[in-house]
Amino acid sequence: MQIQINTDNNVDSGPELTRLVEEEIGTALAPFVDRITRVDVHLGDEGAGKKGEGDMRCMLEARPAGHEPVTVTQHASTTGEAIRGASHKLHSLLESMFGRLDDRQPGGGTIRGPQ
Repeated sequence: MQIQINTDNNVDSGPELTRLVEEEIGTALAPFVDRITRVDVHLGDEGAGKKGEGDMRCMLEARPAGHEPVTVTQHASTTGEAIRGASHKLHSLLESMFGRLDDRQPGGGTIRGPQ
């Protein structure tokens, strides 16, 4: 799974940010690492450097192998909070998506029992 980080001009994109992004996304998406080809991370400060609640935005776009990309967005006060929140949202979305897909596979069960 490849992680691509994109930031606007108001977000410092140094090695500390790269480490944080890779750690948070790697942990949250570990169960799906073989099913995702790439994750695009888009970070931005919507308050253009001003202090305020919910100014930091993290948008994650995951590209599951053989499927359309899926996206989630999280707004928070800090970059770290935005990344963590978006990672958790993406984990939940992928867990739901892959769970439904796995249930459709031949031999997969349903709420009515095995097929």
